[in-house]
Amino acid sequence: MAIDIGITKKDRESIAKNLSRLLADTYSLYLKTHSFHWNVTGTMFNTLHLMFETQYNELWTAADVIAERIRALDVYAPGSYTQFGKLTVIGEETGVPDWKAMVQQLVEGHEAVARTARETFKAADKADDQPTADLATQRMQEHEKTAWMLRSLLK
Repeated sequence: MAIDIGITKKDRESIAKNLSRLLADTYSLYLKTHSFHWNVTGTMFNTLHLMFETQYNELWTAADVIAERIRALDVYAPGSYTQFGKLTVIGEETGVPDWKAMVQQLVEGHEAVARTARETFKAADKADDQPTADLATQRMQEHEKTAWMLRSLLK
């Protein structure tokens, strides 16, 4: 059955491309945060272990919301590491940096996802897609707040 929600197919596809990048960034940051949760050591262990757990759980939930919005636009969501690798701007960490480097990478990651969400908002706003614009606004707010909290640990 054809979709008729008041957004053209061309606009839905454009918005879904932006959402797909947001999903890839979110999932990639989730994976990095979860890895850091497992591998953090040092004097900040307990604080960061718990903080990273809260953050990766939030990212996991966000990924689901983003993917479901892509599907609501009648576009298939990316769902493989290969697809995410092509779409994300989050750099992969294959080593185990010290806690300060972990925090720095996560600050950079959250700032990057906030920028992706901002681009997603622009595409949604242009097409008069309020649900996606709202989602993007919520993601910007969450990533900017998390980056600020992490950044405060480095002062």
